[in-house]
Amino acid sequence: MNLAQFREAVNHSFVPLEIETDDPNFSGEITEVRASGAAFVAVRADPHIVHRTASLTRASPHSAFKISLQLEGCSVMRQAGREVPQEPGDLVAYDTSQPYELHFPTRFAVMVIQIPHERIRVPQHLHHTMIATRLTGAEGLGRIVSPFLTSIASNMGELEGPSGELLAHGAVDLLHSLLLAQVDGDEVAADPHHRILLAAYDFIDANLRSPALRPEAVARAVHVSVRHLHSIFSRQSVSVSAYIRSRRLEKCYLDLTNPALADRSVAAIGASWGFPEAAHFSRTFKKAYGISPSRARSRSEAP
Repeated sequence: MNLAQFREAVNHSFVPLEIETDDPNFSGEITEVRASGAAFVAVRADPHIVHRTASLTRASPHSAFKISLQLEGCSVMRQAGREVPQEPGDLVAYDTSQPYELHFPTRFAVMVIQIPHERIRVPQHLHHTMIATRLTGAEGLGRIVSPFLTSIASNMGELEGPSGELLAHGAVDLLHSLLLAQVDGDEVAADPHHRILLAAYDFIDANLRSPALRPEAVARAVHVSVRHLHSIFSRQSVSVSAYIRSRRLEKCYLDLTNPALADRSVAAIGASWGFPEAAHFSRTFKKAYGISPSRARSRSEAP
């Protein structure tokens, strides 16, 4: 890709960004797969600088975490007043709802996974503890996550295969654990709303198939008012209904790509997870994943 094509691909795969380079012969490559509600993007390109400016953040306040694994070359990431140098094997997390800058001084390769905020069960006021911190691939969970993501980057096609959704789901869960490890446990425990939020998450996950799963039912289960429940979820930049919908869609995707359920119709799978109207299910699924439920199934059946 030339610079114009690369800019367009980056903005499509991630969030609106500014890219600057003084290389008239700039070239780059991007490979993207969306699965399990996340975007897995492998990037290889010539030197450049990426800016997520305050104006872009206001114009497109997309709430997601990006976890970047340096595969080749080096980079420097800046966000929230911190500067994080990256070498091959290192990981760093940053937040698309805040301005940031990425500097790639040499030709490089990275693997970036973009995960919606609602998938990370940490109170929003503690998000700052997870971002702009170097996570070395030589110690702790980094020793597990780094080679796993490196393998995915080398085999992106596997994310579109029959077991791709399960692989992506495992990767997201592993990254969730990595981010949680950066949070001060005492600070989380001291948050009076965190217990309620976790109880709400657990109740929702245990009742996703129930037609009666609505904010009112969740509020009753965790012994708070509906208004208070909405207030707690709003701090996570997601509504109660949106969280329920995203979890149901994730379960639908897992079932659609499960070979053991190949004999079940797309409509039946949607209905079993709270989407009784086939047309509405198809529209909602496509908006979330970029492909129709039928396409998700056929892609998983490809040899």
